[in-house]
Amino acid sequence: MRNYEVYTSKNRIIKAWTKGVPVEPEAIKQLQNTASLPFIYNHVAVMPDVHYGMGATIGSVVATKGAVIPAAVGVDIGCGMMAIKLSLNGKDLPDSLSMIRSEIERAVPVGFAQHRDNVLSNSQQKIWANDVKALLREHSDIAKMAKDPMQKVMNQSGTLGGGNHFIELCLDENNDVWVMLHSGSRGIGNMIGRYFIQKAKEDMRIHHINLEDSNLSYLSEGTQHFDQYVTWVEWAQKYAAKNRQLMMDLVLVALEKHLPAFTIKKQAINCHHNYISRENHFGSNVIVTRKGAVRARVDDYGIIPGSMGAKSFIVRGLGNEDSFCSCSHGAGRVMSRTKAKKVFAVADHIAATQGVECRKDKYVIDETPKAYKNIEAVMKAQADLVEIVHTLKQVVCVKG
Repeated sequence: MRNYEVYTSKNRIIKAWTKGVPVEPEAIKQLQNTASLPFIYNHVAVMPDVHYGMGATIGSVVATKGAVIPAAVGVDIGCGMMAIKLSLNGKDLPDSLSMIRSEIERAVPVGFAQHRDNVLSNSQQKIWANDVKALLREHSDIAKMAKDPMQKVMNQSGTLGGGNHFIELCLDENNDVWVMLHSGSRGIGNMIGRYFIQKAKEDMRIHHINLEDSNLSYLSEGTQHFDQYVTWVEWAQKYAAKNRQLMMDLVLVALEKHLPAFTIKKQAINCHHNYISRENHFGSNVIVTRKGAVRARVDDYGIIPGSMGAKSFIVRGLGNEDSFCSCSHGAGRVMSRTKAKKVFAVADHIAATQGVECRKDKYVIDETPKAYKNIEAVMKAQADLVEIVHTLKQVVCVKG
């Protein structure tokens, strides 16, 4: 029996692993708009955390031949997860975890904050500096998007950002301690994403191509903008992975001040979930864009977080080709940030995050657990995509 639901759009198929989880009609319409594009390969795969996004839904996997849709990656290019297991047990943690949260917040700038002095090595500074100079030479309009793009690249390295990004201390099913974090390519990735989405829209106007949704504008293979986009989105993915590693290093130093001596017992993965990848599926070489989805080939390790008060999972891929070997990147929103702020009160958030050392104020209401889908239902819906290796529950959560 197939575990996915099927939608159609202009003779194209959408395979959705959404049994038992809610999906907004607006998201289905977005998926149908995407699937109807002429260069979509085979079908569109939809993960159980799917929800409405800009142009393309979050939680969609789109394989293409001959073109790429910048909005099918989004503007948080290279956003993803990193998790490591420490040689500590829950009994090694202090009774009060507030000092640990404060120490992490001092070590890693969150929200709009950034490092006063960058934390990169001299060699990495030179590499990033040369890369950014090349980017701005090719695309001078990007320089107009920020006061000092070079300074952003340097001083935002090793920073968290806001929204759904987080740093967590978790306990697994054996009460062993994990550190898990979620972030991406920060301001420079956002600028690259917005710039090329606009370039794709300009290309559509030049070639008189009218789309159901202009945010699905695409870049055709063989054109200058296509090659440039692929180059710089891949660069942003590398920056994002480095950003996560730098944050992890800073968090471990912060933990050393308050915990017994420890070593790294297991590194799960440093994985993207907003990115492009050249892959082979059903016998063809294609470009796969995953927006809110993780690659889950046979034995690939991935991380699927819940929300601030829910479980998270370390998973191993089952290599399901129908999903283009993918799985969800989290629980997925069940309501918009604006609606969550209207529906929930601080008291609701405090109750939902009981037992977690985290912010419990009105400024994180949009991230409260009930604004997200039930993670247990999400995992059940993708049982043929991944198997659960570890189940984690956070005890500390840092947000911007």
